[in-house]
Amino acid sequence: MKRRGVGYASMFYGTGYGNGFPDESRATALIKQEGCIIINVGVSEVGSGGHSVMWQIATEALGVKKELIKIQHNDTSKMHDSGTAAASRQTYNTGNAVLDACRKLRENMIKAMENQSISLIEDSEVIIQIYQQMILKGIETKIEGYFKATSSEVNLETGQGDPYWPYTFGLQKAVVEVDDETGKVDVVDIVAIFDAGKIVNPALAEGQSIGGTAMGIGYAIMEEIQLDNGVIKNRNFSDYIIPTSKDVPNIKTYFIEDLEDTGPYGAKGLGEPVMLPTAPAIINAIYDAIGVRIYDFPATCERVLQAIKNKESKK
Repeated sequence: MKRRGVGYASMFYGTGYGNGFPDESRATALIKQEGCIIINVGVSEVGSGGHSVMWQIATEALGVKKELIKIQHNDTSKMHDSGTAAASRQTYNTGNAVLDACRKLRENMIKAMENQSISLIEDSEVIIQIYQQMILKGIETKIEGYFKATSSEVNLETGQGDPYWPYTFGLQKAVVEVDDETGKVDVVDIVAIFDAGKIVNPALAEGQSIGGTAMGIGYAIMEEIQLDNGVIKNRNFSDYIIPTSKDVPNIKTYFIEDLEDTGPYGAKGLGEPVMLPTAPAIINAIYDAIGVRIYDFPATCERVLQAIKNKESKK
């Protein structure tokens, strides 16, 4: 018989490397005589949308039409270190470096125009005019942006310190169906809610939430590295099972935009937090459905059936 259960799990997760580890990002904004602005930033695009997010931040900070801004991220001879695409840090850390560079360049552009108000720049001829005035007046046309995250190593004796800043918060609800004769678990619905500050690109953020949740489903009921004397036995996708589109249910994603004062336009990290509540929410839903706790991931048919047998034997 299939039995349905509902489970919840919440989380908080720090943005960046944390625990006092140097966490720095750099970016460069350069106005060109050809009538465009170049942003050199080492944002590695690994499918998270970092390239688009940096473009959006630069566009907003410079007040320049996006088509007149170019993001260059793949030539290490032209840019400083922006840190890794890891630790859910790119939007917050590297975004702050881009914001710093663009705001300072914008100030120089206004200074070149003798503090005249500059509305949204939509014509490359305007940028050429501003560039010429900057050269004529000896105003810097290339600006370095920098950001360093604030965190400190935790004192293990007192428990005091600021290991991370800022934090992302989230909660997920999972609905599952468990077949108590086969042990098979089907995830039928997920609701995901996150506070990641300002959502810079809602479409990309929703995609990241859905992707992270799919990974969490894999951790909960499918993915398991099998070892034999330290050697991985299941090295390919024929025997290391991950969720397919048929395994991923309808996922409803909601964002609560509690703006972070230190983030670029209030943004925080989102990358890793989206996957963290999924597995515990599913495990809690299994307990709600059949009354057994699964302590070892993943909740395979064999483990669920064994847990049911253990429960029956205690009656």
